[in-house]
Amino acid sequence: MNETPYYLVLTCNPAFPILTNELVESISLHLGVQKDSVTCLNEGIAHEIAIDILASDTTNKLTALRENFSDLSVDFNLVPSEGRRKKLLIADMESTIIEQECLDELADRLNLRNKISDITSRAMRGEIEFEPALRERVALLAGLPATSLQDVHDDVTLMPGAATLLATLKQHNVFCGLVSGGFSFFADKIADRLNFDACHCNQLEIEDEHLTGKVIDPILGREAKAARLKNWCNEKDLPVSETLAVGDGSNDLDMLKLSGMGVAFRAKPLVSDAATFRIDYGDLTSLLYLQGYQANHILFKS
Repeated sequence: MNETPYYLVLTCNPAFPILTNELVESISLHLGVQKDSVTCLNEGIAHEIAIDILASDTTNKLTALRENFSDLSVDFNLVPSEGRRKKLLIADMESTIIEQECLDELADRLNLRNKISDITSRAMRGEIEFEPALRERVALLAGLPATSLQDVHDDVTLMPGAATLLATLKQHNVFCGLVSGGFSFFADKIADRLNFDACHCNQLEIEDEHLTGKVIDPILGREAKAARLKNWCNEKDLPVSETLAVGDGSNDLDMLKLSGMGVAFRAKPLVSDAATFRIDYGDLTSLLYLQGYQANHILFKS
């Protein structure tokens, strides 16, 4: 069997730029590669190391690297050199593009955060099915004034790197789609704010300016996210190999596995273990470095 050219991409949290030249050199020496195989993508934050490896050995190689350097807050990912730049992004919203889970924030208004966030966590870990978990949580919000939606939206914060990721991909003519098991009130606004090309999500039923405790069918969940990726690929005449997906919960697994580069972002263990690519420490700009973008080709946004 022939070895395949890969890039070992090293990333960390930009707030703590720990990837010094000395550290990167020690990692390259551990791999037995020459110094000229190393490229700095962003000083202290992202480097890549060219390496030839059997495709069948990538999982074992990554596991060994992560174990050997487990004391470092550094992400290790092996990316095939061919077809690295993607032409379509499909992204989850909650705990991925934004830092919050909006249902949990709404629950605060009824002093139900602990109860609802527990159901949220179990669903995202794959312990319970997404759709019944969503219906159960929304039912607990019956009677909540619709004005609470705007209150929650006003407190929503973008995930670090989200604005930079979207601005850079849009500059490079990448189609960007947002898919969320969350709700249109929030997702549509986030999509507009970040200039996503399309947005698909769920809708809360509202009557007499109050939440009824129901979700309008059909519910967008795990299978629907993957189906949306296929639909966008068909519309754009793109193979799924040219797509990038990012998410954190079990309802993102199908689209992560289907896409050409499925990234588990600060994800639940079930998701991280199943994904080919994972970012545990870096922010969303890590998705750019995985594709080989260097700092001078990135539109940094605050």
